[in-house]
Amino acid sequence: MISKATIDTVFETARVEEVIGDFVQLKRAGTNFKGLSPFSDERSPSFMVSPVKQIWKDFSSGKGGNSVAFLMEHEHFTYPEAIRYLAKKYNIEIEETEQTDEEKANTDVRESMYLVSEFAKDYFHNTLLHSEEGKAIGLSYFKERGFTGETIKKFALGYSPETWDALTKEALGKGYKLEFLESTGLTIPKDDRPFDRFKGRVMFPIQSMSGRILGFGGRILGNDKKAAKYLNSPESEIYHKSKVLYGIFQAKQSIAKQNNCYLVEGYTDVIQFNQAGIENVVASSGTALTPDQIRLINRLTKNITVLFDGDAAGLRASIRGIDLILEEGMNVKVCAFPDGEDPDSFAKKTPYEELVKYLEDNSKDFIQFKASMLMDDAKNDPIKKADLIRDMVVSISKIPDRIQREIYIQECSRIMDISEQVLISTLAQLVKKDISEIGKKQKQEHKAFEVVKNDAPIQVEKIDILYGLERKIIEILLLYGNKTEEFEDVLLKTNEAGEIENVIEKKEYKVFQRIYLSLQEDEVELANPLFRDIFNNLINYYLQNETTFSIEQYLMHLQPEFAQEVTDILMEDERVALHNWEGQSIFPKTKNDTISQYVSETILTLRWYLVDRIIEEIKGSISSESDSDNIEPLSMAMDYYKLINSFSKKLGRVMSRYN
Repeated sequence: MISKATIDTVFETARVEEVIGDFVQLKRAGTNFKGLSPFSDERSPSFMVSPVKQIWKDFSSGKGGNSVAFLMEHEHFTYPEAIRYLAKKYNIEIEETEQTDEEKANTDVRESMYLVSEFAKDYFHNTLLHSEEGKAIGLSYFKERGFTGETIKKFALGYSPETWDALTKEALGKGYKLEFLESTGLTIPKDDRPFDRFKGRVMFPIQSMSGRILGFGGRILGNDKKAAKYLNSPESEIYHKSKVLYGIFQAKQSIAKQNNCYLVEGYTDVIQFNQAGIENVVASSGTALTPDQIRLINRLTKNITVLFDGDAAGLRASIRGIDLILEEGMNVKVCAFPDGEDPDSFAKKTPYEELVKYLEDNSKDFIQFKASMLMDDAKNDPIKKADLIRDMVVSISKIPDRIQREIYIQECSRIMDISEQVLISTLAQLVKKDISEIGKKQKQEHKAFEVVKNDAPIQVEKIDILYGLERKIIEILLLYGNKTEEFEDVLLKTNEAGEIENVIEKKEYKVFQRIYLSLQEDEVELANPLFRDIFNNLINYYLQNETTFSIEQYLMHLQPEFAQEVTDILMEDERVALHNWEGQSIFPKTKNDTISQYVSETILTLRWYLVDRIIEEIKGSISSESDSDNIEPLSMAMDYYKLINSFSKKLGRVMSRYN
């Protein structure tokens, strides 16, 4: 178990904007950062990060919290996993305390699969570097590919021995369970003699964006024609081929920095480019490109450059992925290598400066690329040329942005020497479904402005006043709880004439003390269970840390069950910043009143609401004629009405009924 001292150090050191910046492309928005939600498919940013408060909020999904909560949501880490990840990121030494048997038993299945995958990665890597077989076969192969020792270490390349069950035996001997070796696909069950899936192959660990080992790719080095050249881990609880990009862990920072991602096909393409000095490159690992893989890149950049082999067959086969990229609203360029070359071979023999220049000079817009690639075939054949133009318009139809579609139509018209009107007509047929949906939406919007007939029942959504007031109390505690303010107390005193009168006395309180005492005085407990738990948690935290309290410290140790609601409250102002109202000359109302006035008005309004409910209950009890002679309830109701009038005077406004 990780010691409390280590956890405190991690929270104090980790910066939420740095942690999230490894997974999401963030842009400055005033004092905050904004980006696309990593939890939903969106094209307008609704994800906010506050460096001041050290929290984040995703307004599209409602999720939020601190850096640990983000890792738990995004990477599906357990709490200890998230702490270990942050400790590793910030080079913090982890102090361990002894785990109980119960704690060890509670380690879940996913974690066990991650642990056995991590063990396998280390085993393959050590076998490559230190065993005779590994050095003679695996290491020799990688050296022939031109990989340096540093590159081999960076990508944790390895070798699986030719022996049938070398990994399985080693893992079982170290205490790893056979069920997790089998569920990760490292071991294949067969009667009483399970065997290694990847025997006799060089190994490529496949990592998540955070660096966790999800699965493996293995390349056979022998001449067995029956065996597949490349073999991947099977689908599992932790490995989904369609949602993974090889090299994303090593590339993520460079992708965000360069604002571009190079997309290749194979493991060695990625590794060779990295070794050449270009790190913002990932691979679809030989599988057809998927929307999930594209969205993974979309978190870091809007720009993809697809790198193709020089052979025409490879170009035609791979170009299908371009439409998928366009459909996700991303910008795509295409770069092909000379005939007979692929990214691996070309990067291996080309110096860094020349490689960079080649990519810059030969990366073409997808329209230009399609035209140049297919024009030779279609030059003297009108039918082929028509098919090519139609193919280009199909790609343009995938683009969600209408302005971009129009610009590309103009470009296509210029390159292919065909009228824009014909292209626009063809495009309209392809996107008629979208146009139809837009038309329906416009009709609905128009319908909303129609005059409502007098006999049509109007549905008015009932506002939960109590919920709003209790939420406001939590907000005040979070934002101002430890501030000292001057409050007015009304005291009953006897004057010189012996009469009792109200005397206003000003006294300083901490805001949390004032709220706590006011609710205690009224014997009021928050009705909403979540708000009640957060309230009690906050008050206890204030009492224990009154002299050293900071909201940042509280948020660092925020309980997961409170995270969503607390961050939602704290990031309410950031929702305003997200929409840039000021830039549109719309200025939202801010809290200009003094904090003490704000607190007092909130408490008084809560009292008013609760008293109003009591009055309604009394009125309900006086419902039958038999009770008409009982004046006690009426007297009580009048006293409560007087109380409401006193609230009105203090608040300076006439108070109408809530119910």
